[in-house]
Amino acid sequence: MMENLLIPPPPWVGRMDGTSSHHLRWHQAVAPLRDGAEPGACVFIGFSSDEGVERNKGRRGASRGPDALRSALSSMALAEPLRAYDAGTVAVTDNRLEAGQEALGAVVAATLDAGQFPVVLGGGHEVAFGTYLGLAQAAVRTPRKRVGILNLDAHFDLRSDPVPSSGTPFRQILEREHAAGTTLQYSVLGISQPSNTTALFDTARGYDVRYLLDDECSVSDRHRVAVFVSEFLSDVDLVYLTIDLDVLPAAVAPGVSAPAAYGVPTETIQFVCDAVAASGKLAVVDVAELNPSFDIDNRTARTAARFLHRIVTKRIPIVG
Repeated sequence: MMENLLIPPPPWVGRMDGTSSHHLRWHQAVAPLRDGAEPGACVFIGFSSDEGVERNKGRRGASRGPDALRSALSSMALAEPLRAYDAGTVAVTDNRLEAGQEALGAVVAATLDAGQFPVVLGGGHEVAFGTYLGLAQAAVRTPRKRVGILNLDAHFDLRSDPVPSSGTPFRQILEREHAAGTTLQYSVLGISQPSNTTALFDTARGYDVRYLLDDECSVSDRHRVAVFVSEFLSDVDLVYLTIDLDVLPAAVAPGVSAPAAYGVPTETIQFVCDAVAASGKLAVVDVAELNPSFDIDNRTARTAARFLHRIVTKRIPIVG
């Protein structure tokens, strides 16, 4: 299945100021993933999918997100050399979302088992179930290690729809964990009250979901945000960080499936990303809902690329 859905990575291209380490940019550091690539490297994995967004009655376009993220990251300057590879893109075709999620999970699990750091480029937020499957299948996920998912998002994505979509992944994850008899902490930062029904808030309480509302995440709320993130990190051993770009204000992130009327400031999201990257617990990260069709001046892609740049360059590897 993975062989049928995984397509080779596109070339990374960008501005060239020189070939020394003092002139290094991302496109000069990233190479196609090869067998035997060294542990500790960052591995980009694309997930090209509109299917979940369409099932959730959203606007199409997120399938082009992975290449837009690669393009936005390519010319960013690297202060120090690093090891980075591109595994290619899992492409969801013919409405085969579930097959695509399983294929993504297989690539993420293989990357983790090789001792590398998977960075998944979505795609709609249905990417989350595939990323989770990879972490759940990897050797690093042992019974004694508690997994935490930190979702930076305006939405809970806990819908109980009979057909999986971009609105259901975290309910699917929590139900799978319950069926397996394992535990997982799901926390969300940036929830928009007008974008989530009372039924969704009730569902969140039923699953013991911890959350902060978007209007509790301003720059002046830094202490509240810091405590929320610190308490989350102290309760878990392995972290899966997922960034839905609709958590940002529409002026910053117009190119998303569902632009935010209010949103969480870039400064707050960057602060959270830095804290998680420095925790020594971050196992995998993904970015969701970039829709290049609506991205004015590539604002959304550039902002997302900056988050990924900081996460990868500041991340402390997991030990033990």
